[in-house]
Amino acid sequence: MRIVYFTHSLASCWNHGNAHFLRGVLRELAGLGHAIEAYEPEGAWSRENLLRDHGPAGLEASLAPYPELSPKTYATIEAAVEYVEGADLVVVHEWNEPALVAALGRARKGGRIDTLLFHDTHHRAVSAPDAMRRFDLSGYDGILAFGETLAEVYRSWGWGARAYVWHEAADTRLFRPPAETEAPRAGLVWIGNWGDGERTQELETFLFRPAQAAGLSLDIHGVRYPAEALATLERYGARYHGWAPNAAAPILFARALATVHVPRRFYVEALPGIPTIRVFEALACGLPLACAPWNDAEGLFTPGSDYLIARDGEQMEAHLLALREDASLRRSLAAHGLATIRARHTCRHRADELLAIHDSLTTSLNVPARMEAAP
Repeated sequence: MRIVYFTHSLASCWNHGNAHFLRGVLRELAGLGHAIEAYEPEGAWSRENLLRDHGPAGLEASLAPYPELSPKTYATIEAAVEYVEGADLVVVHEWNEPALVAALGRARKGGRIDTLLFHDTHHRAVSAPDAMRRFDLSGYDGILAFGETLAEVYRSWGWGARAYVWHEAADTRLFRPPAETEAPRAGLVWIGNWGDGERTQELETFLFRPAQAAGLSLDIHGVRYPAEALATLERYGARYHGWAPNAAAPILFARALATVHVPRRFYVEALPGIPTIRVFEALACGLPLACAPWNDAEGLFTPGSDYLIARDGEQMEAHLLALREDASLRRSLAAHGLATIRARHTCRHRADELLAIHDSLTTSLNVPARMEAAP
């Protein structure tokens, strides 16, 4: 099949965690023999910020592990539509302009595309539903939602069985335990962006304060840390290193005893059951993980065996102390979490799921009629 993906940026992972999963799943699809194309707009925000901060070397570091992928840019929406003429499957990420989304929908209605899917990996459907209603999805065959609670939102908007759950996953060609004899590990590593105040208090409660209290060094990698955030890190003795390409994350994980998952507030309160990509990636590297409260509503993992979960800062401190002192606990968590990823949550699993979704849409004798208006 000829499969085309429209992303905000495949080339840049600067404040763009979606790129991690997309690179992995597109590479798996290519490995299965499909013709893969990825398109992103010229001047994409993530790409421009990466070039500003790190120059062309930053882009090279981002894509170096993916020689199979050569994302292309488009200057106009008209050109983008021309590029996909005759594609078997086109997937459009929600971090694209509404005008592009609508134009591709019109192309699908006109028979220029065989199957067209909208891929949503954000909380805006509940945090900013009016913004999502700007998207004209009337030409789309289905929705790919990265969690069941998000899929339910689309079902309530009339998509019914055509709102599919398509979780993120680990690119296990890149994210895996160190091959060599394990070097000494120390402290905690946390890779994440400061963002827009969606978990500021949670980071202090479940990461900075417990790490300091447990006597564990803390190395932070990420972007968009304003002056007040850097002052907070300094107050807790955390070391800030700035942006790191996602390809470097397995090396950073290999130096640490453990990491911590601190979900954004919307994924705790409004869209339970959706973990961040870093949960998959850390477990795929065999790195012990402790989590701030989140409800694994879909049973993706086994809390207590794949990772530890803390109900408050005090319990997080106790977990971190246990991880510091108990090598057998670290080994047990690492082995169980890694086994869960390999059994259920790799990009190869998601590639197979996408192909099955495509087959269900193209072979079913009773595919519902396409929606006539945006949700």
